[in-house]
Amino acid sequence: MVAKALVLIAGLNVVGASEVEHRANPIRKVVTMLQMMQNKVSAEGKKKQEIYDKFMCYCNNADTLLGGAITAAENKIPMLESSIGEDAGMKKQLDADLVKHKSDRAAAKDAISKATAIRGKDAGAFAKTKGDLETNIGALDKAIPAIEKGMGGFLQTSAAQVVKQLSINMDMSGVDREMLTNFLASKTGYAPASGEIVGILKTMQDEMNADLTDETNSENAAIASFDELVAAKGKEIDALTSSIESKTARSGELAVKHAEMMNDLDDTREDLAESKKFLADLDVNCENKKKEWAMYQKMQGEELLALADTIKILNDDDALELFKKTLPGSSASFMQVTVSSKAMQQKALAILAQVSSPRVDLLEVALRGGKQGFGKIIKMIDNLTVELKKQQTDDDDKKEYCESELDKAEDKKKGLAQDVSDLETAIDDETEAIGTLKTEIEALDDGIKALDKEVADATEIRQSEHEEFKASYAGNSAAVDLLKFAKNRLNKFYNPSQYKPPPKRELSEEDQITLNMGGTLAPTEAPGGIAGTGIGLMQAAPPPPPEADMAYKTKGEESSGVIVMIDTLVNDVETEMQEAKLEEKDAQGDYEKFMGDAKSKRAEDAKSMTDKEAALADTSDSLVTNKEALKNKKFEQMETEKFIGGLHADCDWLLKYYEMRKEARTNEIDAMAKAKDVLNGADYSF
Repeated sequence: MVAKALVLIAGLNVVGASEVEHRANPIRKVVTMLQMMQNKVSAEGKKKQEIYDKFMCYCNNADTLLGGAITAAENKIPMLESSIGEDAGMKKQLDADLVKHKSDRAAAKDAISKATAIRGKDAGAFAKTKGDLETNIGALDKAIPAIEKGMGGFLQTSAAQVVKQLSINMDMSGVDREMLTNFLASKTGYAPASGEIVGILKTMQDEMNADLTDETNSENAAIASFDELVAAKGKEIDALTSSIESKTARSGELAVKHAEMMNDLDDTREDLAESKKFLADLDVNCENKKKEWAMYQKMQGEELLALADTIKILNDDDALELFKKTLPGSSASFMQVTVSSKAMQQKALAILAQVSSPRVDLLEVALRGGKQGFGKIIKMIDNLTVELKKQQTDDDDKKEYCESELDKAEDKKKGLAQDVSDLETAIDDETEAIGTLKTEIEALDDGIKALDKEVADATEIRQSEHEEFKASYAGNSAAVDLLKFAKNRLNKFYNPSQYKPPPKRELSEEDQITLNMGGTLAPTEAPGGIAGTGIGLMQAAPPPPPEADMAYKTKGEESSGVIVMIDTLVNDVETEMQEAKLEEKDAQGDYEKFMGDAKSKRAEDAKSMTDKEAALADTSDSLVTNKEALKNKKFEQMETEKFIGGLHADCDWLLKYYEMRKEARTNEIDAMAKAKDVLNGADYSF
């Protein structure tokens, strides 16, 4: 699990670099859309000019044009009414056919369901009858040869019990039943009338074989009849389904056609009425269009002014610099087309959280602080790889040492009685053990110092992250205020009801006295800040008249899109601020957890070092004792036993878990090697 997380962390460095490279300030999109709206307003103004010119031409030639349109509409209406009536009748017939077809299909499916249920019951009854007959026939197959051979033990067999039950249940003459019952009730199993008994049993066997044949034939016939019924009903269901699908499609097409003709009829009637009305009010309408055109030009100018003011607010250099620092990138806010390094970072953190280790906790803290890429993480991975290899080498050396020393100790135990040279070997072994313990104590001391440095680095990272959080949060707050100001400027033109005017100037006591004395106040200073404003409230455009689309139409949809986009940016920034709070809280919790783990690890290492120092002292004492014990083999044997015990205490745990620890380190080293390959361009799938 740790290895997989380390590979994922390494991949983050590549993705993070790509994401930063393609990150863009999303406010540019808003400005671009506003500029496009400006172009569209201008283009529509040209189109409206053409429409107005044509309308004025139409006013001059309306008598001829409207007369022809009125005649065409009066001829078209009766034709549409006739077609609508025909299509309505055909659709009604199709709907009735669909109801009948669906009912017939449901009945066919129900017939198959009922037939399947009956077939299941009949099959169960046949299986029971067949089983009973085959059991009885099998019993008779055993009974008849046994009676013919005069076997006295037949009456104690299970076949005899079956025959006895048949003598009670089977339909036969009273004489045969009595004779068979008496035979089965005898103790010897032999009777002078055994031949007649055999004849009765064979008759029973023939009748049962005939019954089994009849039942089998009846069952086969029932199965064939069921299959024929299912096949016939299946064909009927398929045919009905095909008819339902085709008629449903035709009915839908007729419904669409009917609706289209109804709309056409309504439009034609409306056009006819409007044409007649327009012809009657031609002079008034033409004069109104001139007034509408003048209003259109006025509103067009006001809209272009509102758009220009908003672009000025958002396109200011100070605003762009602020947005560049605070707003999320376009790839994150709008398109969501790339996987962010943050998402991969969260996956890595989720995997690392499943492992409890000070090294892993440090990686989590460092990963959360990877604001400028993951180069430091890669370096930590390299350092961890070196450390793991060194630990494995130490384990290999210690395992070799333990195995070797245990063998030596056992041999020394067996050869204590032979020679004093064995004691000298023991002294040499203990001297080597002292050197090993000193090396391990030095390694533990180095580890404690390294852990203290990691704690200091983690504290420095946490402090840096906290300062960055405070600065980012302040910048985001300023960006939200500026975006809301830009939105309010757009609302001033497009949504006056939602416009929030600036607070009225509050007069000081001195200003009030000046006014009361007939004086004049100093002019109000222009709004400061980014792209200062001071524009008055604009009037809303009147609704366009139905006779011709000449009324001015503000870019309601486009402005709504821009306002929604500004709201989206505000929400993105506010969401980012909330996420930043949560991440700050999580980072602080991870830091506190790391500090707790580091404290526990340091205590464990200190205790281990104390234990090894004690072991070193014991081994040194043992060495002195062994030198003194050269004069006494028994005393030397006792000290050797003690030495063997010390070896087991120091080596048993390593020897027991050596393969497991080696495999775990190998997997971690392999995973980190793959991580470095990823940074060099390799592609690994998880």
